[in-house]
Amino acid sequence: MEGERSVIVAGFGGQGVLFAGLVLAHAGMNLGLNVTWVPSYGPEMRGGTANSTVVISREEIGSPIIARPHAAVVMNEPSLAKYGARVRPGGTLVINRSLARAPFFRSDIRVVEIAASEITAEIGNERVANMVALGALVRATDILPLEVVEDALVETLGPAKAQLLAPNREALRRGARLAGTPPTLLAA
Repeated sequence: MEGERSVIVAGFGGQGVLFAGLVLAHAGMNLGLNVTWVPSYGPEMRGGTANSTVVISREEIGSPIIARPHAAVVMNEPSLAKYGARVRPGGTLVINRSLARAPFFRSDIRVVEIAASEITAEIGNERVANMVALGALVRATDILPLEVVEDALVETLGPAKAQLLAPNREALRRGARLAGTPPTLLAA
């Protein structure tokens, strides 16, 4: 990774958007990069809106607040409406097509649509849609190596939640496979 990369992960509270951002932040730290992670959620928490902003950089980070991220993961319709237009040109938008069905098109960014919620049914755990989307983001942007993100997942879950590792890891890998080959557009 060269330069600074910023990501917003957004959805309803309870969809794991804060956790997905935290896993990405831990992965960046594990590579010795500078990282900020800023969680934000409404007072309702579960069911209300939530998002996390992650900035990963080789250099010092000037501000953790990002108006125009390099990438966004949107897990629902309100998040698509709010963040889809904010992704900077040349960036990537990952859409959970299971819950964000409004037509969306921008020719200046890469749009990756995945049915994250349906994939969780195949995995057998409905709470891992966030990892499906994170896997798609990692592959689509090549922001960090997938293996490093997997290691951060193990670390972030910790021993107390070890039983959740297998479905989360499978979800991360499935999302990466669905996103296909990373573009050279964001590698520079």
